[in-house]
Amino acid sequence: MVTETSTTNVGATERLLGLSIFLIVASAIGLLAAFELTYEKIQVLLNPEHAASCDFTLLVQCGKNMSSPQGSVFGFPNSLLGLIGWPVVMATGVGTLAGARFARWWWIAFNVVAAGALGFVIWLITESVFVLGTLCPWCMVTWVAVIPLFWVSTLWNLKHGVWSSNQKVRDVGGRLLSWSPTIVLASYLVVAVVAQLRLDWLSYL
Repeated sequence: MVTETSTTNVGATERLLGLSIFLIVASAIGLLAAFELTYEKIQVLLNPEHAASCDFTLLVQCGKNMSSPQGSVFGFPNSLLGLIGWPVVMATGVGTLAGARFARWWWIAFNVVAAGALGFVIWLITESVFVLGTLCPWCMVTWVAVIPLFWVSTLWNLKHGVWSSNQKVRDVGGRLLSWSPTIVLASYLVVAVVAQLRLDWLSYL
């Protein structure tokens, strides 16, 4: 049983292959999006006339998002947060793949940051769809990576007693974790439906 101490190594007796691969793949996707958005932002700063490679139509484009206040919420491009955060996710995945096991406090911090990232992404989705009226390709790639990161890390933590050692809570976490692909797809569907109702993106296909 997982104890409540902050020094417990979670999953110490398990082979975390699935979680490791997921973290590595999700972080690679997120890091690629962060790099591309940062690159395009630098190109625009160097040459204001630069047309971003991800600008396809008035609806599907990165330029408007990058140049908006929403694109630099903290005074610097949002993509820099990805360049900082995704390597941590990848290091966690590589570490667990190599056999490392992290303390309970690490998984709590990991989950809290993932929840914060999801909250930020939800706000960005709202701003993009309802205020800017655009669908930024690389931003959407980031959404695709962050959404499953939150669900998988949260449900995995519940299953492994990170948030509670109560067996019923852990059982619920385990059952929901097995349904995580469906939960993630449902989350994507919600975003797609909201975007369709607001922007009618299907008519552009």
